[in-house]
Amino acid sequence: MEERRTVLVVEDDQAVRRMYRTALSFAGFDVIEADDAISALRSLDQYAIDIVVLDLVLPTLSGLAVQQEIAAHAHTASIPVVIVTGSDMSLDHVDVPCVLRKPILPDQLVSAVRTCLASGARGVAS
Repeated sequence: MEERRTVLVVEDDQAVRRMYRTALSFAGFDVIEADDAISALRSLDQYAIDIVVLDLVLPTLSGLAVQQEIAAHAHTASIPVVIVTGSDMSLDHVDVPCVLRKPILPDQLVSAVRTCLASGARGVAS
């Protein structure tokens, strides 16, 4: 039996976060939820996270700031990050191969998480 992987979902919209949790749980992942950047960073310190699904537009601190924090610390730098955004801004300056543009379907999210875990995609290189 394959070990269950843990996904940290960072999304401030409760309905979207619930959809992500449901899709990922049905796909066999354990899900930790955070509704803002501070909660996300705390979760990264408290839990063994295998991958982060990260919204860019968050209250207080942006998703890009969270991603930079993930990449800046040795204990989290190897965690793959899937960016999910409704913004049409260019992400060329962000070194993340796993980007989804909202709206997304549950299957698209699960597929992206599996692909990023398999490829070992990393967060931003500092």
